[in-house]
Amino acid sequence: MLELNKGIDIVTKLGGVNNISEAQQVFQNKMDLVNLNKINHLCNEKVLIKIANAISMCDPDTVFVNTGSKTDQAFIRALALKKGEEKALTMENHTIHYDLAKEQGRIVDRTFYIVNEGEQTSSLAKKILRDVAIEDLQSKMQGIMHGKLMIVGCYLRGPAGSPVSNPALELTSSAYVSHSAEILYRNAFDKFDQEVAQRSHFLTNIHSEGLNRTEDLPSARVFMDRSWQTTYSYNCTYAGNTLLMKKGNHRFCVDRAVYLTCGNVLSEHMFITGIKGPGGRITWCAGAAPSGCGKTTTAMAGDYFIGDDLAQMWRDQNGSIRGINPECGIFGIVQDVNSEGDPLLMELLRKPGAEVIWSNVLIDENSIPHWVGNGETPPLKGFNFQGDWKKGKTDAKGNSIPISHPNARCTVASRSLKNFSQESENPQGVEIRVITYSGRDNDTMPPLWVAQTPATGVVIGASIVSAATAAEVGACGIKRAPWANAPFIPGALGDYMDAQFKFFEHADINPDKIPVIAGLNYFLTDAARGGTTDKLLGEKQDVKVWLAWLERKVHQEVGVIATPIGDLPQYDDLKKLFKTIIDKKYPYSLYEKQFSLYLDKILARIELQQNAYQKEENIPAILFDILTQQSQGLHGLKAKFGSIVKPADLV
Repeated sequence: MLELNKGIDIVTKLGGVNNISEAQQVFQNKMDLVNLNKINHLCNEKVLIKIANAISMCDPDTVFVNTGSKTDQAFIRALALKKGEEKALTMENHTIHYDLAKEQGRIVDRTFYIVNEGEQTSSLAKKILRDVAIEDLQSKMQGIMHGKLMIVGCYLRGPAGSPVSNPALELTSSAYVSHSAEILYRNAFDKFDQEVAQRSHFLTNIHSEGLNRTEDLPSARVFMDRSWQTTYSYNCTYAGNTLLMKKGNHRFCVDRAVYLTCGNVLSEHMFITGIKGPGGRITWCAGAAPSGCGKTTTAMAGDYFIGDDLAQMWRDQNGSIRGINPECGIFGIVQDVNSEGDPLLMELLRKPGAEVIWSNVLIDENSIPHWVGNGETPPLKGFNFQGDWKKGKTDAKGNSIPISHPNARCTVASRSLKNFSQESENPQGVEIRVITYSGRDNDTMPPLWVAQTPATGVVIGASIVSAATAAEVGACGIKRAPWANAPFIPGALGDYMDAQFKFFEHADINPDKIPVIAGLNYFLTDAARGGTTDKLLGEKQDVKVWLAWLERKVHQEVGVIATPIGDLPQYDDLKKLFKTIIDKKYPYSLYEKQFSLYLDKILARIELQQNAYQKEENIPAILFDILTQQSQGLHGLKAKFGSIVKPADLV
């Protein structure tokens, strides 16, 4: 369960500010007249007291209030350069930021939920008792900003006026974090009181990079206080650990969706993109994938871009599922972004006009960024995430150091994209008709399969298996990644799953608006289908065809082949779409390789899910019923056709 405002509010205890008069005194002590006049624009006493407590706890020398004005934004950009958190590049409005060499992703081993005694959390998450967290935060964050400047930002995670947008405070000593927030989120200073009043809540994020030293990284922490909807972060620099409005607040939104609005709202790790269909219609698609598994590529493959990472969804009064992007920018992985597979994003990154913050790529002698897989001739030397670099450089273990880190990123505003959709700012969101789930699966599932019912669609999401990616420090191997949202589910997995079933099987969903729910897999290899190489059985651009087929499926314009795991596309439909969508030949031999069912692999995957979920508490029985039905159906096929079933066997 989620119990709001239970236990000690740590920042209030450590800050010691309990009323508005004390808050005003803190502001007078830490702000000049200009910033005092800014803070006086805010009237909500709870917001003001929370800000004052953060100031009192961290003890900065001075405080800057960011209203989102051009003047304030320019100050923050200049401060990031002055502090050395960013460095200007040759391209106008392009800068480079480097994280600590050993902090190139989320520090999952040092990220904790602050919980009360007896509180149940996800079995996939770390937790720390409130009393222990208080001691840690008191020893590490009390006075951590002494000698520094704190930046106060008031943002909105979603379009103004949307029923599922969330107001959030970002309080940080990092100009880079504040600069990133200005690109990725909507500065709502002028309307913050109004938005907080409408939602009756706000989220709080407090971060300090400390002294920004490698030796402090083992003691770095990210804490998320579920009860008080507050995150704390210190001694870290990577945006996934410091820009707490992103995954920190996403966790709180997941909590609120599961426990406060169960069955009515979802908070998902999903892109949102629009697919143009016949006659100029637009069909909106949302899709989940673990970080580093193609979400940005898929989002950019659409004709109308809304978001590449997060989605808030709800059911409207007409029974349609609506979706918004809490963000208004991209914090995207750049490895393998190139002109062939990502032409729109590549054009934005290589031509002047857009503001871009690069992180952890190589900068050559001409101050131009380079990264692995960009399709260009790599430089022979430069500076990257490990320091000075030249071709052939190795680390202490003799491993070759690539020109960029696998989790190197670019931060850009969505409005800079050519396929940006103005619907991004529609408070009523867009109507979601397609939902996809995918991961790095190189040997088991076909490129595309469609759930035959909403419940089996939920099971597709619950059953994602993926190779670990560079987005998490220290992660390795193959692991379960339920809904690609597992790292961000604070409560019990059974509760989250129950909310998924209740949402997608809700009686108020218009039967004509039930979304097509599908699994996608871009990573199937030649070797997994009898070949001799690790080459993928497909290309990046193929995703346009998979999305186009799903768009036609919504409108019942394509046929299917029914299987125990879901419906597969028919060859003739795909052949036609490959030609019309990307002008590519699609031989039947490739189709047969991609869509044959390797039953032993799929059965092992089902058994993996059954065994894992049997160890969890309160998992809805329908999950096991569906997995058992699928297993029985596959065993029936195996008895008839053997361990490999070709599409033609099922027609």
